[in-house]
Amino acid sequence: MSLEVRPVQPAELVSFIDALSTGFLDRPNVQAVADEVGQHWDLSRTWAAFDDDRICGTFRTWAGRLTVPGCHEIPASAVSGVTVLPTHRRRGVLSRMVRAGHQGARERGEVVSMLFASEYPIYGRFGYGPATTWTSWTLRPRQTSFVPAAPDSGRMSLVAADDAALEICRGIYEAVRVRQPGEIWRRPITWKDDFGLSADVWGSKWKGFVALHLDAAGTPDGFVRYHTEDKWDDRQPANKLFVDDLHALTDEVQLALWRYVASIDWVASVRAERRSPEERLPWLLTNLRATTPDDIGDGLWVKLLDVPAALQARRYERTGSIVLELVDGDGADADDVRIEERIRVVLDASPEGATATPSERSPDLTISSGALGAAFLGGTRLARAVLQRGFDEHRPGALDLADSLLRTREAPWCSSFF
Repeated sequence: MSLEVRPVQPAELVSFIDALSTGFLDRPNVQAVADEVGQHWDLSRTWAAFDDDRICGTFRTWAGRLTVPGCHEIPASAVSGVTVLPTHRRRGVLSRMVRAGHQGARERGEVVSMLFASEYPIYGRFGYGPATTWTSWTLRPRQTSFVPAAPDSGRMSLVAADDAALEICRGIYEAVRVRQPGEIWRRPITWKDDFGLSADVWGSKWKGFVALHLDAAGTPDGFVRYHTEDKWDDRQPANKLFVDDLHALTDEVQLALWRYVASIDWVASVRAERRSPEERLPWLLTNLRATTPDDIGDGLWVKLLDVPAALQARRYERTGSIVLELVDGDGADADDVRIEERIRVVLDASPEGATATPSERSPDLTISSGALGAAFLGGTRLARAVLQRGFDEHRPGALDLADSLLRTREAPWCSSFF
């Protein structure tokens, strides 16, 4: 097999979409999809693996932003569309594409790479770790009421799911995400898709409702986007309502949004996916058993591309100093040679700030880069993340120290998917 990994050209986009959809076991209108995505994809970041003239693997990225502890934003590479044709599995195709994508991201100054893993075992060997957790919550409003609270000084307003509503909701989300570790910037095309305003080339156009919360002055300060599923039991309405997005500038407004969706006629259950395990909802109810979590699992995966810059960008709630050595699997080069590097960094951290510098000093702790990626946002305990690939503690207590430094009081959360 003669394998070449490079960005695709415009004339190759149809072939890229064909390989991509084949990898995901889908059969869309390939030409229509190529015509649509060609308007907004950056082809310099759209990588393909070629076996002679046949595309056998796909990998693409775009520039993103990730909010880290301390509510700072760092530049990130968002990875998506990763496939290998079933005829080319176990031949190093993915390793070559990963290496090319990571090199390109580093050259652009992107500090971390992030993705959502379709299959769990794939990405740990490339230095990614699951850094946030998702939970689905199901609320049965007929079985509970909300705890007493001060009267809402604002009001709810149903609006059309149009460009004007999109801009309002995007403004609210932007204000929320920069103060929520784990949240990411959403592309304009993502917002268009979410509101059902983009071309329906994938056959999954959203159809639903948008409601805004307005404060006493009439200024929007929260929104909920939702759709419903019609259901009747014994000629009685038992509709399901699915919360697609719910964000508020204050806890009080968030309560108002939950009250709103729970009060809609004909709705017997409210299901909210991609929420935080630390969701406040159960504690807003008089009957906690009326809401249950399920489908709990990994959300956003993170890999540190520039380890010193990433560690220095976030804030720490405790004080300590440690020399970390990372064993970093970074794909394979053009000769199919597996790249594994050892990176040493001195981290001096405190609530007042942190420095992280490359070092040749003897390490206190050796871990995989995927374990650090998992613990980077503060929600995954490093002491647990190291168990999959092992660790070497060269100084007694080093793992406990690193675990303590990286943990945060509030869990990170990423509500977005790409």
